[in-house]
Amino acid sequence: MDLRIFSLRSDGFHEIQTLLQSIYLYDTLSFRKRPGPLIVRSRSRELPLDRANIVWTAASVLWSAMGRKGIPTDVAISIRKRIPISSGLGGGSSNAACALRGLCAVWGIKPKRNWLKELAAVIGSDVAYFIDGGTAIAKGRGEKVRRVHEIDPLWLVLAQPKFGISTAAAYRWFDLKTGKRSEILRQSLPHKWRQNMHCLANDLEPFAVQQHPEIGLMVDRLKRANALMAAMTGSGSVVFGLFKECSVARAARVIVRRPGWRTSISRTIGHEEFARITTVSQTK
Repeated sequence: MDLRIFSLRSDGFHEIQTLLQSIYLYDTLSFRKRPGPLIVRSRSRELPLDRANIVWTAASVLWSAMGRKGIPTDVAISIRKRIPISSGLGGGSSNAACALRGLCAVWGIKPKRNWLKELAAVIGSDVAYFIDGGTAIAKGRGEKVRRVHEIDPLWLVLAQPKFGISTAAAYRWFDLKTGKRSEILRQSLPHKWRQNMHCLANDLEPFAVQQHPEIGLMVDRLKRANALMAAMTGSGSVVFGLFKECSVARAARVIVRRPGWRTSISRTIGHEEFARITTVSQTK
């Protein structure tokens, strides 16, 4: 919902502060015990099924943390994709967090939540957030997560262009235009952001708009459709608008439609519903 980028760190990451919110949109991971090396399967043609997949990374990190050597074994993971790839919606990170929980069940581990979060931070900057979901503020490079009081339920219009944006590209555009400067571009998140969501924004958005002006056009369309706020998601390329009522969101979806863009309706979910959705499915 909000992304503020501060200084460039010595490890090559940016110091950030981001407001994160779970929504009703998810991939499905299924785990099946089988002898032999780890297998990752999916019908999605865009998804790598080898070590380039973050689910494979999650498995390797957990396997090493268990004190085991070599490649992970004895499980097949099937991924059913619903979250668009390179959209800024956290599909890969949420899959990695789910993989940690699922593999713990398959391999007979009963982990402490803090231990899982430590492993998640190794895998990726925002993976730790997806252990709990809900409403949270993340700092550092995104791995320092603090749950906050959940927001009132809201509806979203999601607008997806034909193109995606990689996280690396989004930050590269940012660095090229800002000169990797260390001064704060915006102040920290205001305390009263719940009462004035128009103060929320995304520091990567202006630089993505320079590369893809249609992102800015869609944000403007959503704002004109009376969204509480509208912005690009994370590193993009999906754009979202927030609405208090489903009927208003559905009307806005019709208004903002444009050729080449896919639109959909979703809603925010809290920690408890997030926990129910992210239960582990095993098949023998």
